[in-house]
Amino acid sequence: MSMDAILVINAGSSSLKFQIFGIEGDALTRLVRGQLDGVGTRPRLKATVEGGAPVDKTYAPSEITDLPAAIKTVRDWLAALSGFTLRAVGHRVVHGGPDFSKPVLIDDAILQRLSGYEELAPLHQPNNLAPIRLVMEHDPDLPQVACFDTAFHRNHPRQADVYALPLEFYDEGVRRYGFHGLSYEYVSQRLAEIAPSVARGRVIIAHLGSGASMCAVKNGLSIDSTMGFTALDGLVMGTRPGQLDPGVVLYLVAQRGMSADQLSDLLYRESGLKGLSGIGSDMRDLLASADENARFAIEHFVHRAALQAGMLAAALEGVDAFVFTAGIGENAPAIRAMIAGKLAWLGLEFDVAANEAGLQEISTSKSRVKAYVIPTDEELMIARHTLAVVG
Repeated sequence: MSMDAILVINAGSSSLKFQIFGIEGDALTRLVRGQLDGVGTRPRLKATVEGGAPVDKTYAPSEITDLPAAIKTVRDWLAALSGFTLRAVGHRVVHGGPDFSKPVLIDDAILQRLSGYEELAPLHQPNNLAPIRLVMEHDPDLPQVACFDTAFHRNHPRQADVYALPLEFYDEGVRRYGFHGLSYEYVSQRLAEIAPSVARGRVIIAHLGSGASMCAVKNGLSIDSTMGFTALDGLVMGTRPGQLDPGVVLYLVAQRGMSADQLSDLLYRESGLKGLSGIGSDMRDLLASADENARFAIEHFVHRAALQAGMLAAALEGVDAFVFTAGIGENAPAIRAMIAGKLAWLGLEFDVAANEAGLQEISTSKSRVKAYVIPTDEELMIARHTLAVVG
């Protein structure tokens, strides 16, 4: 007997993450989890299927040269599986602009509007929309839902989102959006299950991965974030610089003669941990390295994270909890310890042993500010939204 299911797609520049969730009433069960990465260089499909053997398959670079080819490969592989019938596809779409504050059923008009935000998220938006177009071509009757990384932040007070530019710019969409909203929404819901009274208070959630940001959450709602108009602002990231004086960009244009494309490449692909260390963007490599610049890049990452946490503490007018999530936040106890050490002034008393053991709560019982590690699950959040939209 075939089970109704939802396919969730999270497409990046060189990778395609996908999961399938079975639908049983209002409940969702994860059936398939997979990723095709190394597109154009070393393509590799890894997947786990509930009740089956793990899949690990490599391809020649010429077989999967771009994202459309990766999507076709995954589609063909999924088509060979049995036991479920796809009823809808949910997509992570990074930028919803000023108009989209909740998930939406996609049609041609919606897709056209979302294409208008590609310049606001050039690393993400074009890749997010590519699989939507492909599904529309091959299975136009299959419902598709866009779930936005910006939507969780759309209830900010206006003074939190405006830039001090003439207001006409705000009206045309130049404003602070904030990102990683699907992650923050999921983690907020998990915190409410783990510690309900804490979740009703003032919480800073740190989504620390190759892309990194923090969010100030009060009673489960986002009130401010470190990211702004684009995903370049705020914390230091794998290849992005984080907060940057716009005068630096003016200098690079006037004195270095850099073009818009050169600036985009510098700010999105060559800065951050990669630019500072000269080694790479992966925090695991930097932590394992004895290189002086690797250590310097880590120290700068931690320094900026602590400063931004102080900013969000001010937005919240105090802090009751600090939550680590995403790749670095979940898997790098050394980074958690360094950041927590700089937050002792807030009242965070860190539990070193709990942190090293990878426990959920990593503050002491006496700590005024609680600290947690909560793994994120953006795909499950997308599946929930998709099910709610398509019924």
